[in-house]
Amino acid sequence: MSTEYAILKEKSNAIRRHIIEMLHKSGSGHPGGSLSAADIVTVLYFKEMKIDPKNPKWEDRDRFVLSKGHAAPVLYAALAEKGYFEIEELSKLRKIDSMLQGHPDMKGTPGVEMSTGSLGQGFSAASGMAIAGKLDNKDYRVYVLLGDGELQEGIIWETAMSAAHYKLDNLTAILDFNKLQIDGFNKEVMSIDPVTDKFKAFGWQVIEIDGHNYEEIIEAIQRAKETKDQPTIIIAHTIKGKGVSFMENQVGWHGNAPKDEERDQALKELGGGLNE
Repeated sequence: MSTEYAILKEKSNAIRRHIIEMLHKSGSGHPGGSLSAADIVTVLYFKEMKIDPKNPKWEDRDRFVLSKGHAAPVLYAALAEKGYFEIEELSKLRKIDSMLQGHPDMKGTPGVEMSTGSLGQGFSAASGMAIAGKLDNKDYRVYVLLGDGELQEGIIWETAMSAAHYKLDNLTAILDFNKLQIDGFNKEVMSIDPVTDKFKAFGWQVIEIDGHNYEEIIEAIQRAKETKDQPTIIIAHTIKGKGVSFMENQVGWHGNAPKDEERDQALKELGGGLNE
């Protein structure tokens, strides 16, 4: 493993530990889909995006929209690690008067670009940001993280159609394809397959990767940057609950917080250096 990938892995582990601690202290939240997205979010915030934590509203910054808003803990952990606010704030997740509520709030949290929670709406907002960038002749890029269950929403496909129509090559969507949603496996609740063929039919460039492989994530983002006249979606195959053995691929960990012993075991698995 290269030094760069080792550093990213260490940062991903730190983010995962924050997720576990935050949810344990709050007593509620969504661990599964936060953990599955940790490697993707790490690459964006600590490798790819042009951002300035000291100037969150810098007009030339890249934008990140967490369309699957219930995975807010992974975004909050990344923002804290990046320096948008003190790490101590993470312990206030979901508390009264906290800046860190159950879903992202663009008015209350530094670094949050869009308030999300109603599934699909973050995707449409990100598309609007990309259109604005084109109209303003800005070179910033817009990244949006989608959940797979979220693809069952009609607004997703309206956005996919319009983004291709406007040739938004400054828009990169990333699908956290962990195959599970709150009620079970996607294929059993409402199949979203064939995802690749659907987005290709809507006019998108489609790249499939292992969403826990840093090299593949970085290469896919680079390909998106080089593509002209069409938006890109990176279909990132992930594991729900990644990094915590008893949470991995378990639908019950979509929206349950770990209790004391579960917190201790999870942190043990995520601690002590790099988690292989």
